[in-house]
This record gives sequence, C-alpha cells and structure tokens, in this order.
Amino acid sequence: MRVVVGVADMAVSNNSTAILTTYSLGSCLGITFYDPAVRAGGMLHIMLPTSELDPVKGQARPAMFVDTGLQLLIRETAKLRVQKERLIVCVAGGAQFLDTKGFFNIGKRNYESLREQFQGLGLRHHAG
Repeated sequence: MRVVVGVADMAVSNNSTAILTTYSLGSCLGITFYDPAVRAGGMLHIMLPTSELDPVKGQARPAMFVDTGLQLLIRETAKLRVQKERLIVCVAGGAQFLDTKGFFNIGKRNYESLREQFQGLGLRHHAG
C-alpha cells in the first residue's frame, strides 16, 4: 500500500505494508520518523522554515512549516506509541535552485530551522 505525502502534508502509519512516499522536494524537506520497536512512523513534507511568516496559515496547514509540522509529526506518531528514544530520523531535500545568487536560500533556511528544532527537542537525524 503506497501513501503519497503531498507538499505541505504529512502521513503516519503503523501498517507494515504502507510505503510512505513524497515527490519533488527541491528546497522543501522530507522528514521521516520510524520506531522499529512498534513498527510505526510518519513522513512530513515541509515547504518553509517557520510559521512566523504566516501564523494563520501555520494553524490551518501546520505541515507547511518546519516548526509546526515537526510538532504535528511528533504528536501524531506518539499516538502510534512511537517513542523519541527509539526514533530513526531521516531527512532529504533542502536544495537551492532557481535562486542562483542565494537571495532567498529557502532550502538552507529550512534545514537550519530543522536543526534548531531538533536540538531543542533532543532529536538527531541518522541520514540525510
């Protein structure tokens, strides 16, 4: 069973046949959590570093932003008995393209925001 996670979206599962997939990351980040003890996890496809850019949109679409999306992923995977201490975390994306002069640096800013959030939560990624 394939579950496609769209841009600014998230999915969690404890179905061992589920394959969480996302496409077209570019400057976006794909973040996965997996807890092998309970065979559950989730995937988040975020677009922007912080919901401070648009707090209303951050509430309406939390998976769009690193800060609100990560909190959502933590809450939803916890419902599946995922524990932070056992997490395998992978991150992909954060590219810089169509911004050859580095004016916006969205990919870099996304990754820096993620690193900051991970540090505050005591998380670290194993791949990415």
